[in-house]
Amino acid sequence: MTVQRRSLLGFGFAAAVGLTGCGENPSATRSGSWNTPSLPPEGGQGGAAAGRAPRVPGAGPTGAARPRTLSTALHRYMQPTAENPKHPTYPGAVVLAQVDGEPTDHLAAGEALRYDAGPVLLPVAKRVAMRPDSIFDLASVTKVYTAILALQQVDRGRIDLDAPVVRYLPEFTGTGKSAVTVAMLLAHTSGLPVGAKVTGYSTMAERWRAVLATPLVTGAVPGTVFRYSSVGLMVVGKLVEKVTGQSLDRVLRTGLTEPLGLRHTNFNPNTWLSATDKATRLVATDARSSRGLLRGVVHDDVANQLGGIAGHAGIFSTAQEVAVIGQLLLDGGTYGGKRILAESTVRRMLRNANAGLPAVDPERPTRTADHGLGLVLNQPWFMGRLAGPTTFGHTGFTGTSLVVAPERRMVLVLLTNRAHPNWSWANPDPARVAVANALV
Repeated sequence: MTVQRRSLLGFGFAAAVGLTGCGENPSATRSGSWNTPSLPPEGGQGGAAAGRAPRVPGAGPTGAARPRTLSTALHRYMQPTAENPKHPTYPGAVVLAQVDGEPTDHLAAGEALRYDAGPVLLPVAKRVAMRPDSIFDLASVTKVYTAILALQQVDRGRIDLDAPVVRYLPEFTGTGKSAVTVAMLLAHTSGLPVGAKVTGYSTMAERWRAVLATPLVTGAVPGTVFRYSSVGLMVVGKLVEKVTGQSLDRVLRTGLTEPLGLRHTNFNPNTWLSATDKATRLVATDARSSRGLLRGVVHDDVANQLGGIAGHAGIFSTAQEVAVIGQLLLDGGTYGGKRILAESTVRRMLRNANAGLPAVDPERPTRTADHGLGLVLNQPWFMGRLAGPTTFGHTGFTGTSLVVAPERRMVLVLLTNRAHPNWSWANPDPARVAVANALV
């Protein structure tokens, strides 16, 4: 990623950097972690009992050393590195790894809030430490949730993946767009551009009409080239709303978060979080945008213009609850005894829909077209040595990522606030690779 970097407003690495482990005996110490009280358990984590000490595969000297290795990886990027020499990659991060649904590592480091609008470096007393249950703007990891909601409607016979989008959304107009299928939107082969223009409209209905009328990239032929497109998942979200007759946030609740017991996953967290959680758990993103400091408000400008609820960005969640989504897909569409997706649907979701197709990605010229339906496949640029033919996941612009390695039965969630205070300060991919490699 090409970025413009500005001088750092002071980092004070040693001033307020901590590391905590989740779900441990408060009186026990762990290699690489501070001795801090454990946090209250979150709901819906069916794989392992909340509060249970994490099971480390290969327990013994090698297993015991891994938290220290992960701690080193997390802390390395809270200061300038060779990859990002002028600025830290992020002020803080949370990592959670689990194998067969059992947590092996859950660490938090650094700060959730470090800067005020400007950006202005806050005094230590006004900063907020990162916690294992901190709530992040997931950015494009939202696309995974949208894909699941759409595929639920496939299971119910309301959506045909191979049908043209215009069958469901007549407003999806423009040259060549009648050939775009629902599956192409999910696999990013529709020919739609990365973003949509929604400014200059006075009503939400006008903005959505503009999204649906977004033209294809000049010369694009649907189904022939992988081009990452947020517009495609905006359209999928609107499609889900059309066939269900409900808003996307409501479909998320009824179709996914309520059945899974996810209490801290939804759009627009400032509307449902308690005052205490807003103050102590919300992770900040940009601190120099025209909207001021962003905390609990979606970072993506288009999603913000669409009311904070869109298929491409806007969901907020915790590492534990993101891991539930990874485990759900790893286990073929079931979690905690509840079936969310048909097993055959999950198999199609995780199959490479773009075999043999070229990829166009100016920021990552070596990227391949490998992609399932709503999920990225086998991409070492963020999966590191966890990448492989069956590995799947997704990244988010704010510094979030999910990686699932089926051959290892492993789910890895890395959530950082790399867009705080300025997304252009650093490329988050080296940190993603370092954490994945530390687990390997």
